[in-house]
Amino acid sequence: MKRIFTIISFVIAAAAVAQNNGSVEFEQQKIKQALSYGDKNVATNAMYSMIMLEGPKSVYKDSLAYLYFNDRNYISCFLVTNDILKSKPDHLEFLEMNAISLESMGATEKAAEAYQKLFSKTNNNYHAYNLAGLQFGLNKFEEAYATIKKADKLPDDGQVKITFQVNKNYNQNVDLKAAIAYLEGIIAQNLNKNNEAKLSFERAIKLYPEFVLAKTKLDALNAETKQ
Repeated sequence: MKRIFTIISFVIAAAAVAQNNGSVEFEQQKIKQALSYGDKNVATNAMYSMIMLEGPKSVYKDSLAYLYFNDRNYISCFLVTNDILKSKPDHLEFLEMNAISLESMGATEKAAEAYQKLFSKTNNNYHAYNLAGLQFGLNKFEEAYATIKKADKLPDDGQVKITFQVNKNYNQNVDLKAAIAYLEGIIAQNLNKNNEAKLSFERAIKLYPEFVLAKTKLDALNAETKQ
């Protein structure tokens, strides 16, 4: 009798494993098909099923974070990346996605903390630029000025563009190095360092001659000086 129970238990366990494997394959196919048809809702639901089947360390948790981020669902992206970073605290892409999500949610203080952590690991001028902008938004002008100075000294690959809204009908894409110089000028103005601000705006225009906002700021400073 004991042997019969052992055989039955083995058969049940084998059947459960087979069923689980079949479910995993089914959900994988569902994700693939849903994404090929552009149906993100079905893909998301299938990813949740995969996470339940594979457990907390499922790679589909990573896929879910990317899906939310690309869909600009920043609240969900933040929650997923926050969970992932508990076991992968130094994963740069998830740290960046987490920081961007916080900024997009309007959680400026937390976003600054996230960018500070990210910048400490990457020493990247774009991350420094974003951090300085957040510090400026928090009225931490001295911190922002120190950060943007660091950003200016870091190497630049020339690939990143920053979009500025010139007016409600026109946006301008500006090279990152010029944007860094412009932000440095804005922060300098708020610290009453008008001479330094003028030099920063001039540098921004030299780096990007058609930089409308930098020209506007420089013209305003020159007008003040004449008065």
